Amino acid sequence: MLATILNAFQVPDIRKKIAFTAGMLLIYRLGSHLPVPGVNLKAVESIQHQLGGTNILGLLNLFSGGSLSRIAIFALGIMPYITASIILQLLQVVVPSLEKLSKEGEVGQARITQYTRYLTVGLAFAQSVGYVFLFHSLQANAGESVISKFDFAHIFLIVVCLTAGCVLLMWIGELITQKGISNGISLLIFASIVSRLPAGIETWWTSQNQVFKVMMPFMVLVVVAAIVFVMEGQRRIPVQYAKRVIGRRMSQGGQTYLPLRVNMAGVIPVIFAASIMAFPPTIGQLVKTHWGQQVSDFFSPNGWHYIVGESIFIIVFTYFYTAVTFNPVDQADNLKKYGGFIPGVRPGRPTAEFLDRILARLTFPGALFLAAVAALPTILFDRTHVNLQLGGTSILIVIGVALETMKQLEAQLMMRSYEGFLK
Repeated sequence: MLATILNAFQVPDIRKKIAFTAGMLLIYRLGSHLPVPGVNLKAVESIQHQLGGTNILGLLNLFSGGSLSRIAIFALGIMPYITASIILQLLQVVVPSLEKLSKEGEVGQARITQYTRYLTVGLAFAQSVGYVFLFHSLQANAGESVISKFDFAHIFLIVVCLTAGCVLLMWIGELITQKGISNGISLLIFASIVSRLPAGIETWWTSQNQVFKVMMPFMVLVVVAAIVFVMEGQRRIPVQYAKRVIGRRMSQGGQTYLPLRVNMAGVIPVIFAASIMAFPPTIGQLVKTHWGQQVSDFFSPNGWHYIVGESIFIIVFTYFYTAVTFNPVDQADNLKKYGGFIPGVRPGRPTAEFLDRILARLTFPGALFLAAVAALPTILFDRTHVNLQLGGTSILIVIGVALETMKQLEAQLMMRSYEGFLK
């Protein structure tokens, strides 16, 4: 492992990519500590201290790497861009014009990317306005004003700064994807979550619960191993290709397989479910009424209502997003077009029904696993009353991004005939 890492740094091209990625992530972390103008940091810290990290602000603050607790330039994080990407991807199934664009190759994808950027700006602007009014409504907990002057000019300045910070993060993420290692957007989320890891380790080390203190490392190892096992698990469907005549040449038939992953949707259902479940308590915090407080308490991130609701949404979105990303009818048509077939299954509609049946059976345990991992930290907090600053969504994202980055670095090392990480 260490020898492989040294080999990676010995290759000039990979070394430059790693250095560029590290530099961009450093800029991101520096921007996470620069507050926007016109904000009373002492009042913001007082609000965070009184509400603690178990409320909805603590959940939102986790994905921004602590930037939200300081109302920094990068307080929005990269979540508006992710939300816009998911929305555009889902609209491709509903809107025929977008579906046509997605099938036009690089030109169509470039147009969809442009639409995603425009939607990101709109979502970031709306979310910035929501955060401004949210913190203004919570200033009673601080005893002093969060925003120095709550007028249109100061509100507009803060909103523009937060929106510009989100756009800058989107640009940084795309730069990392083009010139660095792995997917830049995923690495930005990875850096945000990992930045909270030292606080979680300190909470575990200073815990008064000795049983929890001893058992926690073993629980972490078991959970990480289970996540890797499920995320890498796949069902290999054998596919046989017949001999074909192409022009004057005859292509040899062969046997391969069609990999169907247990968790084909990745962490997208968890992010979607967390976003939806964060909406009611956020509205409850904004509406300073008895009804609003009841809604906020009912959907508290550490209540059983939140766990049940999030689990249901995760299971539903897992099936929905899997259906969006993998179409059995298209797969069956492609196999038939190129002379492929599944042994024992007739081509065409029977193949599509066979793939759909197998996929439904695979998706169910994968969805249950995602729901269980997302709910585990909340249940653990309810039993031990120790907040580790990390949720199930965070654990899934960190491990998923780490695996993907490892695979990409492995591929680049293999191209240069070096022994890779994965055996």
